[in-house]
Amino acid sequence: MIRRRTALLPLTALLATALTALPAPSAAAEEAEQLRNGTFDTATEPWWASAGVAAGLSDGRLCADVPGGTANPWDAAVGQNDVTLVKGETYRFSFSATGTPEGHAVRAIVGRSTAPYDTWFEVTPQLSVSGNSYAYTFTSPVDTPQAQVAFQVGGGAEPWRFCMDDVSLLGGVPPEVYEPDTGPRVRVNQAGYLPAGPKNATLVTGATTRLPWELKDAAGAVVARGWTVPRGTDASSGQNVHSIDFGAYRRAGSDLTLVADGEASRPFGLGTAAYRRLRTDALKYYYTQRSGIEIRDDLRPGYARPAGHVGIAPNQGDTAVPCQPGVCDYTLDVTGGWYDAGDHGKYVVNGGISTWELLSTYERAGLARTGERAPLGDGSLTVPESGNKVPDILDEARWELEFLLKMQVPDGQPLAGMAHHKIHDEQWTGLPLMPHADPQKRELHPPSTAATLNLAATAAQAARLYKPYDARFAAEALSAARKAWAAALAHPDRYASESDGVGGGTYADPNVTDEFYWAAAELYLSTGEKQFADHVLASPVHTADLFGPLGFDWARTGAAGRLDLALVPSGLPGRDKVRQSVVRGADRYLATLRAHPYGMPYAPDGNAYDWGSNHQVLNNAVVLATAYDLTGAARYRDGALQAMDYVLGRNALNLSYVTGYGEVSSHNQHARWYARQLDASQPSPPRGTLAGGPNSSIQDPFAQSRLQGCVGQFCYIDDIQSWSTNEHTVNWNAALARMASFVADQT
Repeated sequence: MIRRRTALLPLTALLATALTALPAPSAAAEEAEQLRNGTFDTATEPWWASAGVAAGLSDGRLCADVPGGTANPWDAAVGQNDVTLVKGETYRFSFSATGTPEGHAVRAIVGRSTAPYDTWFEVTPQLSVSGNSYAYTFTSPVDTPQAQVAFQVGGGAEPWRFCMDDVSLLGGVPPEVYEPDTGPRVRVNQAGYLPAGPKNATLVTGATTRLPWELKDAAGAVVARGWTVPRGTDASSGQNVHSIDFGAYRRAGSDLTLVADGEASRPFGLGTAAYRRLRTDALKYYYTQRSGIEIRDDLRPGYARPAGHVGIAPNQGDTAVPCQPGVCDYTLDVTGGWYDAGDHGKYVVNGGISTWELLSTYERAGLARTGERAPLGDGSLTVPESGNKVPDILDEARWELEFLLKMQVPDGQPLAGMAHHKIHDEQWTGLPLMPHADPQKRELHPPSTAATLNLAATAAQAARLYKPYDARFAAEALSAARKAWAAALAHPDRYASESDGVGGGTYADPNVTDEFYWAAAELYLSTGEKQFADHVLASPVHTADLFGPLGFDWARTGAAGRLDLALVPSGLPGRDKVRQSVVRGADRYLATLRAHPYGMPYAPDGNAYDWGSNHQVLNNAVVLATAYDLTGAARYRDGALQAMDYVLGRNALNLSYVTGYGEVSSHNQHARWYARQLDASQPSPPRGTLAGGPNSSIQDPFAQSRLQGCVGQFCYIDDIQSWSTNEHTVNWNAALARMASFVADQT
């Protein structure tokens, strides 16, 4: 199983850790204290304080005078080393703490006391003068006698006083049982349905025979009724469920509810406006992900921040970034682009698939029978470039494209024409941390064939789409694509290292056959040249089945080439077979959707949900939508529409995974500058932000402490600390934007 990345906190020890790899603690394990002198009755030893922090005993507590003017939480700390952890054992980490003046936050961690200082658990509570007690459980992913418990208290402009008492790390405790509040047992698409589209819901019930249902309008009047269809036990959730089809009701309205088995659903609407807003919001997400530019409050109220990584202290900036030691002897200006996710890294391979999907959203709108480019036009997203007579979606994609071009190795250097795989901080940072406040050294990582082909593919696609608006940029992009293609042919097996995961994700991909196919496809579609057609036709990917249960992703890019070859007009020999292959893939996804009690085109083997499963559901829906664009057959359109129901609330958790859409939605995604859960002065993620969704491997300690033994859809928790189930990323939102645009066009 290919995962999207490694860790998003300093968690390199977790790279190979999955839930199934964690041995269960012994049922006979006795609770045992791992810390020494956590009550500070007469002394503070063996607790230490970092340089510049004056710590001592005060009224039976350890109190530390924290200096002001530090940049990071870890610049001032107190802690205890030589703590023993046992892999697979559950620990209760508890303490009481105060801060004067109130409102300060402390980053409390359990991690490695020696390099590379991995963090295995962390929380960041805000303190009050009156004192608070805190308790958490987590499961250790390692065996070590060199763990550390530390309270990081730096990062503030003004000095303050931190006091703590009753610090405990108790081993052998039972794992915490997490029971999510799933609300009413009738699960619907909380954002709403199209009046002329399919309308399906799921009822969780113990009943095994059919039950009556009623649809009620905003005034409580019954406007439709019928009978449920029992579906038995849903393997992806372990629930006994019934399906409800109320598609015959087609009158637009708001605040409708569906009632069955004594339960009323959360409210929803029938109309098209929600999807027009969602298209816009899902695309607006990218502006606040921009690096190297001030985010203006007049364009995104509540999300203003200074430009990140432009070299204004303490920020070291991206204007002249060196390589990792031994990789190169030059620096590059790699300002701009999108921050990949909740951290400050920028990755060519993930930026590539994200840019492709945004560009394809625009391209599809001009080619498909229901496509409409006006809603994607100039002024539609209110970005700084609005008013330049270029569609805003192309302006936004260009912000990333120009960064991708900057990542190309310059002429005259070894590996000229290839693309550096990624650029990010030398070490992992904690959260919250605004981009302009990031003090870490930035580094270019080695060029890779995968990154080079991502550049070739997206730059070639850009060449045909930007030509009507900026012929010079289109020519520059095509030249870069050709250069990247030639460099990849000359260096076909330079792979990113699986161990290069400190400070950023690895995005390692040892098979680039699909990237070669994708890049050749885009170069052929933009140039019509025989050399690229020959590569497409000779590639084993051209006739391979690319539409498996997991769908396509940054590491499975063959489908990107196949979908564009099917939709974009060309003279490719055998193009009808290409189109037929997409339709066959859509048929399988449609069969999966119809068989699934929750009505989604995603059923991975063993219900082992992958990292970012929500965007895989959506990308499978993209295949259905493309089949509709190719054939006009309503069944594919309806399947694509129905797939949206899952991410918008018709799921086991009864939760919309899109921030701001639905009565209850994800809003605590793992993020360093949408970190309201940790810092009340920060915002939640913007409307239209997709959470990654259930991940059966639950790699992060927070999820491991609460979701052990989870089944499929229940392997998710809306908490900022759960980076393996609840992150946001540019490629996941690209899938949301593309599908929201498709649905909005079906009016």
